[in-house]
Amino acid sequence: MKPTLVTGASGFVGWHVARTLLERGHHVRALVRTGSQVPELPVELVTGDLRDPESLTRAAAGCGLVFHVAADYRLWSKHSAEMFQSNVDGVRNVLTAAETAGVDRVVYTSTVGCIGMPQSRLGDENEPCTLADMTGAYKRSKFLGEQVALEFARKGFPVVIVNPTAPMGDHDFKPTPTGQIVSDFLRGATPAFIDTGLNIVNVRDVALGHILACERGKPGERYILGSENLTLRQILQQLAEIAGRKAPTIELPYFVAWLAGAVGTAIAGITGNPPRASLEAVRMAKKKMWVSHAKATRDLGYLPGPARTALADAVAWFERAK
Repeated sequence: MKPTLVTGASGFVGWHVARTLLERGHHVRALVRTGSQVPELPVELVTGDLRDPESLTRAAAGCGLVFHVAADYRLWSKHSAEMFQSNVDGVRNVLTAAETAGVDRVVYTSTVGCIGMPQSRLGDENEPCTLADMTGAYKRSKFLGEQVALEFARKGFPVVIVNPTAPMGDHDFKPTPTGQIVSDFLRGATPAFIDTGLNIVNVRDVALGHILACERGKPGERYILGSENLTLRQILQQLAEIAGRKAPTIELPYFVAWLAGAVGTAIAGITGNPPRASLEAVRMAKKKMWVSHAKATRDLGYLPGPARTALADAVAWFERAK
């Protein structure tokens, strides 16, 4: 069997994609930056960088499949151009390397942030969305990266796109911005909340969704990988029940959160230290990120478990990581 290349295997979703592939008998080749590792998993390490096309050509050589999961996932950066280099140019570099290698299929990990959010109904893959709808550098860079993937698909290259929602679970190393919600709650650092909502999904279901997209997905199509739509209040209440803590009861008006985000982001611009809640994150939270994964269920056989399991796995992980 030819190796299967996974970019981002040292990160949260990528680690779980690599683990799921190994369980299914794949020889996993993991692209990592110099000095990075893929804990606990028997993978073949190759050193490279999304911004270095030659390293990607070497990594993809001889591979049959590519899962491009790696991304610069930050809701604030003092140098936002770095996000576009990784999340836009990096996609083009990976797909060019995969095309040169003659791989059979690529699964590209986009984000639910690239899905239109009409608010009056659940968003889905057919909801119109433009770059102007994207809030902040991260979402803009991921939107443009998805357009690169679609461009390759239109030319006949076999690229399938998946759009995970808000994954939660174990092995959230950094943690990710979504995992930070759980980490902050467990540290008692969530005194209040705002009226927003997320679609919570177990990262293990997201990983399996990647494999289903590879096996059954149609090139050029997008598939939302999500589970349950919950308000932030509901998420915190479930975390409180799981962890045996008290849930916060203070709901902040949006303008108060906006002011705090603006001040924190301004200070971060001076110090270089990430703000506790960036203005970009607050702006994103103005809309409930609620979507339907019906297409993935219908076309891929994707059947995710409940959000509570994902939250419980995340609580257990962060408790162990203390």
